[in-house]
Amino acid sequence: MFTGLIREMAEVKSLSNNTLTLRAKYKAGIGDSIAINGACLTVTKVNSDGFSVELSPESQKILAMENYKNKVHIEPAMSMGDKFEGHIVQGHVDTIGTVKSIKNNGNSYDVFIEVKEKFIPYIVPKGSITIDGVSLTVNEVFKDSFRLTIIPHTMKETLFSTYKTGSHVNIETDMFARYVAHILQHQKSSPSWDDVDKISSLY
Repeated sequence: MFTGLIREMAEVKSLSNNTLTLRAKYKAGIGDSIAINGACLTVTKVNSDGFSVELSPESQKILAMENYKNKVHIEPAMSMGDKFEGHIVQGHVDTIGTVKSIKNNGNSYDVFIEVKEKFIPYIVPKGSITIDGVSLTVNEVFKDSFRLTIIPHTMKETLFSTYKTGSHVNIETDMFARYVAHILQHQKSSPSWDDVDKISSLY
């Protein structure tokens, strides 16, 4: 489990034979779960200046691999007792989005990202979403896209500074939205208020 708050920008040393090797300050241990650009991966080797994880061919098919070079976002899995910030992130990438446009507003940036329409029900206005591992709030949702507002600090300190029109990004939609949508889709009848209360109590 993660929070979507990036702890470090690690440097990619190599990606060879499904092994991604990073130079990082974070001291990882063998078997640790670490979200790299939002994808939960397992540490397979510890080096003096960082660590390595395995990226299976299946993972590489569903991730925006163009962003696994130069610098990547990393976030270690939460430990019991850690301060909870951001939002609940599983490290399971749902889909790849495409940056449609980035508008500089002077003191913020509007970023429009396109996704397949089937994922739109899981993207909620003012709800949470994870872009390449970064926890963000959705401002507007459209038929096949959504809008984020990025502050200058986030733009400068993350991969958002490298994105341009046509860039691809890993997207994890809001876990609660996915669960609620799944429950409602499998209801044989319209949910009652008791059903809504039961769903709410789960979270």
